[in-house]
Amino acid sequence: MLNPNMHSFNDPEGPKVPDGLPPVTDAHVHIFPGTIFSAIHKWFDENAWHIRYQMTSSRIFEFLLSHGINHIIALQYAHKPGIARQLNKYMAEKCREYGNRVTGMATVFPGEDDAGGILQDAFDAGLGGVKLHAHVQCFDMNCDHMDHIYECCRINKKPIVMHVGREPKSTAYRCDPYALCSAEKVEHILKDFPDLKICVPHLGFDETAAYRKMVEKYDNLWLDTTMVITDYFQMAEKIGLGHYRSDRIMYGSDFPNIPYAWDRELKELKAAAISRDALEKISAKNAADFFNLGSQPAWKDGLDFIGRNTK
Repeated sequence: MLNPNMHSFNDPEGPKVPDGLPPVTDAHVHIFPGTIFSAIHKWFDENAWHIRYQMTSSRIFEFLLSHGINHIIALQYAHKPGIARQLNKYMAEKCREYGNRVTGMATVFPGEDDAGGILQDAFDAGLGGVKLHAHVQCFDMNCDHMDHIYECCRINKKPIVMHVGREPKSTAYRCDPYALCSAEKVEHILKDFPDLKICVPHLGFDETAAYRKMVEKYDNLWLDTTMVITDYFQMAEKIGLGHYRSDRIMYGSDFPNIPYAWDRELKELKAAAISRDALEKISAKNAADFFNLGSQPAWKDGLDFIGRNTK
């Protein structure tokens, strides 16, 4: 659980991706317009940790790319109804500036009017999937209205990244993640939508054992490593990546919203007791598969249509 004033590490940062690692795709990077980022910084200062890298979206991309990250998956989430179209327009415009080195994910607020249309417009503009966050958006992943989102992703062959692990939770959220999130609920979606690719970040923290078993069972489930292999959170047991299905795990950092050096997790990944083949898969190959990186987005001129019907 998150607590106010959680510690931050003053660990040294390297100038580039650690030597010896294969090409790296960061599958979990956040960007937002400046006003939303400012609110996020304030929320973290009051309810979690101090964010070490307080940067604009463009600076985030430039920092990671200049430090040796090969490809970035940019994520966002709408914290209330009515803003998803503008966020999707912002995402598409920022990613377009960086061509095929950045893949942007759309957002939608579950349950809002025309959620399927919002996503379809975003996909038509070149965004590569959708990111949802149950702790912030307070949705029940098994509600009927969620089927519209799942079906839109399925039809368009777009993946979905859902923070539906129970941790890290906070009393500052307006809902209880433990009441909304569980590996069992995710399993229902995996069964009902077998051709929908789903990634659960943070290795499904705190149900990591359950997700480790599920990823062996379901070919449409992926996990990312974000923040849980850095020894930052108190966990029942240390994560051993060698015990996971190596073709379903992706590296992700949560940059810039982290309380330690940008390459801390990469150093842990390099030191992990896994084969070179597994390392190459976790570092980049699995992300290429999950996010369909072989087919780059066809960015639309102007992108104005994403913002149509914005209230």
